Amino acid sequence: MDSSRPAPERLRTLASRLLAFAATQGDRLVGDRLAAVGARKWHYAVLASLQEYGPASQAELSRRAGIYRSDMVAVLNELADGGYVERTPDHADKRRNVITITDDGRRRLDRLQGLIAAGEGELLVPLSAAERDELVRLLTLVVDHHGERM
Repeated sequence: MDSSRPAPERLRTLASRLLAFAATQGDRLVGDRLAAVGARKWHYAVLASLQEYGPASQAELSRRAGIYRSDMVAVLNELADGGYVERTPDHADKRRNVITITDDGRRRLDRLQGLIAAGEGELLVPLSAAERDELVRLLTLVVDHHGERM
């Protein structure tokens, strides 16, 4: 069998397949950079949510960041252990905690943002800045059309 041949044309032109391959490559490039500093994409998602929207309960963070509630505790434990977030009792409901980003968390978010930008830069190296903007615009249209909340 000749493995030097490319995939059939029908496969090479499937948008869904191309998106899957690009997503896999992007996840690897970004994930490797984050892992090098002991971070994961969920750390970034939680810190970004707290930075943009302010303190929140674990349940609210789960919804905002798209992290399963069952996984959120582990993510918050990792961030709290690093000093990037603080948990304090909710004065309105003592059964839950309010999560707040710390100054170290803000600095960590900035560092992670730089690492993610570098990974995405490597992924999108064949595209011009205008093409990158257009790609994001088009992907946003597809995602929004299908009702996905990001």
